[in-house]
Amino acid sequence: MAKFGSISVSIATYLFLNVAALAAAPPTLEIGSAAPDFRLPGIVVKGGTTPASIEERVFQLSDFDEAKLLCLIFTCNHCPTAQAYESVLMELTKDYQDKGVAVVAISPNDDQAVSLAELGYSDLGDSFEDMKVRALDRNFNFPYLYDGADQKVSLAYGPVATPHVFLFDAERKLRYSGRLTDNENPAKTKTQDTRDALDRLLAGKAITTPKTRPFGCSIKWSDKRARVQKALEQWNQEKAELKMILPEEVAALAKNDTDKLRVINLWATWCDPCVTEFPYLVEINRMYRKRPFELISISMDDPADRDNVLAFLNKHHASFQNYMYNDDSRDALAEALDRQWPGGLPYTVIIAPGGEILYRHIDQFDPLTLKKAIVEALGRYYFSDGLASMARRRGTSAPVGLL
Repeated sequence: MAKFGSISVSIATYLFLNVAALAAAPPTLEIGSAAPDFRLPGIVVKGGTTPASIEERVFQLSDFDEAKLLCLIFTCNHCPTAQAYESVLMELTKDYQDKGVAVVAISPNDDQAVSLAELGYSDLGDSFEDMKVRALDRNFNFPYLYDGADQKVSLAYGPVATPHVFLFDAERKLRYSGRLTDNENPAKTKTQDTRDALDRLLAGKAITTPKTRPFGCSIKWSDKRARVQKALEQWNQEKAELKMILPEEVAALAKNDTDKLRVINLWATWCDPCVTEFPYLVEINRMYRKRPFELISISMDDPADRDNVLAFLNKHHASFQNYMYNDDSRDALAEALDRQWPGGLPYTVIIAPGGEILYRHIDQFDPLTLKKAIVEALGRYYFSDGLASMARRRGTSAPVGLL
């Protein structure tokens, strides 16, 4: 009976929390409503591939007065669905800009309310600085605005997921609200909901289906910061372990006879670049650990310093696989791990299932570059099959769950 009561309390708590979360979400703007005004910081890419190509300024609703139609899309950096639809948005902008349609993207998320675990399909978070990086990487042809500071604009419009489209007519009355297309995978689209709405409005016709159900990632409202903090506290309770490893065991790791992407980092506590980059390894592990991924560190400290190394690992909450190299020969280590290793520290490699080295870097790595290499291998979208594609190229079976 006590157990049943405990379960009942847990269910009641779960329902309460979810009802509270639903109550906290703002209502979505109704069809026929006027577009709420906004004044938001944003960016446009003026051609080129350098940061100098980014123009920052404040955008407001009146900036788009000359457009026949205004298409606002609430989207973000980290969401797999939003990323899958970046090319769709760019094509939409290109196809309709000469028809008098202004396409504007707004990121609604409080970037401090996004957990590292929610970044498993991305190399970037949702901060304004990260938005600049993504806009430049993808060469966005539409303005990209940031509402994460106070979310007032998002509260006024009420998006339910990223991406969520709000299409306004010449009088800036809402005529369509919902999804871009009908499929998580744009390549499998059957109905072009937003394009159909645009075409009908431009032709002076009523929209057949003015409301559709958006799909994608939930909006990261600021009240989710507490959840992010709780996850951080839980991770920080995890303990590190440290085992000795020999060259032949390193060779087995490098062979990577698993279905996981494997990152191996050679480091030492006496190596300043190693110590500087180490917190990023912890962050990267927290980002991708729920995917087919594992991170392994191999300390090159003297085995006699094992206690100091373990203390360092625990200080940084390094709960991934940690080893200490227990052999005098660095040549043997190079033969076992990567013959291209020149011998210096730190040294990082990404190894695909089957042993192919996808990335190697001597000296302190750039965190964004490493994250990009990881996520490109794993796949950015829910329907991605990055590792499965690698397996097919090798002529072997695809890892379970990746097709």
